[in-house]
Amino acid sequence: MDFKQIQELIKMVNKSNIGELTIEQKDFRVTIKQKEEHVTQVMSAPVQAAPVAIAAPQPVAAAAASSSADKPKAAEPVATNLITIKSPMIGTFYRKASPDKPNFVEVGSDVTSGSVVCIIEAMKLFNEIESEVSGKIVKVLVDDASPVEYDQPLFLVEPA
Repeated sequence: MDFKQIQELIKMVNKSNIGELTIEQKDFRVTIKQKEEHVTQVMSAPVQAAPVAIAAPQPVAAAAASSSADKPKAAEPVATNLITIKSPMIGTFYRKASPDKPNFVEVGSDVTSGSVVCIIEAMKLFNEIESEVSGKIVKVLVDDASPVEYDQPLFLVEPA
């Protein structure tokens, strides 16, 4: 089972009423438990001395509701035709490949389906995040080098 499959399982558990999900394959076991405020994922393999635990932070909606600075932004009217590019994982958001390179996209940049819009570093791996839609970047919602949560909005795109 690869990392992307585990992410999809977490996504399904978040959207469902499933309280706990365990999957075992040969020498690998993944348990995903849903609680009121966050999802906890525990991975362990008999080969390892100790299990590895990954805890996902509170969902974006709960985090936005708890921060008084975010409340006015949530109340702003948003155009209904905009599409949100969301983070497929927990990690650190980067707008460019390296400090001396230009940003992948800027406000006003045209993107096509499959074009790289940012990088998210997760567990020392740099993952290129591609746009799933074609259009124009209207707003960048995350600061460079800041932590992001699973399913957190990163960009607003006006479809072409």
